[in-house]
Amino acid sequence: MITTLCLDFGNTRKKAALFHQDELKEVWLLDDDIASIEALVSKHQPQKSILSSVIVHDPNIEKLLAANTSFHLLSHRSQLAFTSPVGKPETIGADRLALCAAAVHYYPSHHNLIIALGTCITYNFINKYHEFLGGAISPGLEMRLKSLNHYTVKLPLVQATSNVPLIGYDTTTNITSGVVLGMANEIDGFIQSYRERFRNFNVLLTGGDIVYLAPHLKSKIFADPDLLFKGLYAISHVNNP
Repeated sequence: MITTLCLDFGNTRKKAALFHQDELKEVWLLDDDIASIEALVSKHQPQKSILSSVIVHDPNIEKLLAANTSFHLLSHRSQLAFTSPVGKPETIGADRLALCAAAVHYYPSHHNLIIALGTCITYNFINKYHEFLGGAISPGLEMRLKSLNHYTVKLPLVQATSNVPLIGYDTTTNITSGVVLGMANEIDGFIQSYRERFRNFNVLLTGGDIVYLAPHLKSKIFADPDLLFKGLYAISHVNNP
């Protein structure tokens, strides 16, 4: 049985997932140092590995993976099951490539709008011809909460929650209502705008903030917090035969 270690280095978190063949077995949150990755490699001894990184990471991580596995670093040079007819494909984030790969793999021949709720919200549209046309980027949940605290004198730093009222009754609930419901309305608005242009398409929602936003969305969505890892596995399968 082939095991594949998939690593996702985002702006806020570093995570890893282990696949046995095409089945996702386990997901971990990684520490900032290389030791946690060394421990995973030593314990599970994966035959393959793939890394998606949107940060400047320790180059020794790539050396470790290349020395112990058949390793692939995701980039615009990777073999992908879709095209990117945009001005500068080399500027597309590795995370967005992985999400589009997952959409094409699980929902082929469909228009797909993939919305990722991470440090930023990314809207990624890939059409039924498997062309990634781009999308949009806006501030994520934590970024919005922190900015209210950072750029004001008296507003506190509020923790995210999914239980928010429409009408806030104190400072905390005013902030959570404005941020969480504001994001939900933004997402529903984007979906409606796409719907007016493309009649039939899937909406795929992923990212760590699903739990806060999904309950407030009016649109029909497919929620999958592990969609990026599934895309990484699909890319690894092609680039790491």
